[in-house]
Amino acid sequence: MPVIETVAIISKPGSPQAAKLVPQLLAWLSARGIGARCDDQTAEYAGGGTPYSREAVVDDVQLMIVLGGDGTLLSAARVISGRDIPIFAVNLGGLGFLTAISVDDLFPELERALRGEHRIGRRRLLRVEIIRGDQQIAAYEALNDAVVSKAAIARMVNLDTYADGHLVCTYKADGLIISTPTGSTAYSLSAGGPIIYPSVGALAITPICPHMLTNRPVIVNDTSVITIVCKDLDDSSMLTIDGQIGEPLRRGDRIICKRSEHCIRLIRPPAQLFFDVLRAKLKWGER
Repeated sequence: MPVIETVAIISKPGSPQAAKLVPQLLAWLSARGIGARCDDQTAEYAGGGTPYSREAVVDDVQLMIVLGGDGTLLSAARVISGRDIPIFAVNLGGLGFLTAISVDDLFPELERALRGEHRIGRRRLLRVEIIRGDQQIAAYEALNDAVVSKAAIARMVNLDTYADGHLVCTYKADGLIISTPTGSTAYSLSAGGPIIYPSVGALAITPICPHMLTNRPVIVNDTSVITIVCKDLDDSSMLTIDGQIGEPLRRGDRIICKRSEHCIRLIRPPAQLFFDVLRAKLKWGER
């Protein structure tokens, strides 16, 4: 990792913990001669300074610090996509599969990262495109998942789903999740999908409450191109990216999901392994 001269800080809105932590963090960085670029929310917690938009805050920085939960990290990951900037994610939320660094460990682990004594986990993003007719009308990068579901209450989607041009299934379900290994412990897990080790090159296709109980989750190689064709007679389906961005769909729209060219780089505590996180977060082995 290059010498860190400037960091970007992105914070969870409405967090009393972040409001208390930000001034301490800025003072700690300043004492070490490290500059900081703050997003709007962080600047508000700091009580002044120049705020930057989420898109601009990552310009000319060597490290991003995220203060929040996994949701804050998901939005930060889309901003940083395509840039080779490590992310130091501090958990101010609840479950926190991705934001693995605790508040108590913030400064010791940050000191360790500045010395280059850290592990970096690479997490591959998912490229999601919407094709309407012959035109691409939208494209997104997802860290966790892409979900097709109904905007209307208690309605099922009707989706033809293909992997590399071969029909997988015509799903009639509450929705369909295309998940990365990172997202396998998120919505897909709640819908009965498998847990995928982060370094495995795979994508999970997980139906949500399918009409046919024999419709089970399917894992495909992440080199596969998954195509979802919206067959609903009305226009009430939605595509949701990482649970944060919504795009209305029309009958005949094609959603193309494939491995992105981009990864994010997550700084991990040296002694913390993936199964340690699973045991802690999912309460495995507790009596």
